[in-house]
Amino acid sequence: METVGHVEAVPDRHVPDVLVSTERAATTAAGILMAFAGLQVSLAAGAPLGAHVWGNSQPAVLPAGMRAASGGAAVVLASAAWVVTARAGLVRPPAASRSLGIATWAIGGYLTLNTLANLASASPVERRVFAPATAVAAALTTLVAWRTRD
Repeated sequence: METVGHVEAVPDRHVPDVLVSTERAATTAAGILMAFAGLQVSLAAGAPLGAHVWGNSQPAVLPAGMRAASGGAAVVLASAAWVVTARAGLVRPPAASRSLGIATWAIGGYLTLNTLANLASASPVERRVFAPATAVAAALTTLVAWRTRD
């Protein structure tokens, strides 16, 4: 077994590191998650982008309740980015790697469901931009979870 950061990675014959390393997968997934976190922060701050998110069901500037939801989403997305990078050994986690492993699988599953929701959205931006981005993040997060499984 190879060591990735401080976590032992299980060799995978189906997805060689030549295509994408565990570290690069984690960094790219975290970058996508942080980009979405930044978008949510801007929505929470009142940026007039509300018509492009939340299923195309909101006005340009989100109402107070939805702005609070965007703020919460930003925290969740930033936390997910940290979990994925910690699981890949790029940052030192305070928790046991097993809990990070479970969380990484959960994040991959959540991003997969989020991709399906984006594809079903009435918002063209969510369908054409967010769905491919969340699909890539889901695949990369799942790759990190797979390669660092216990």
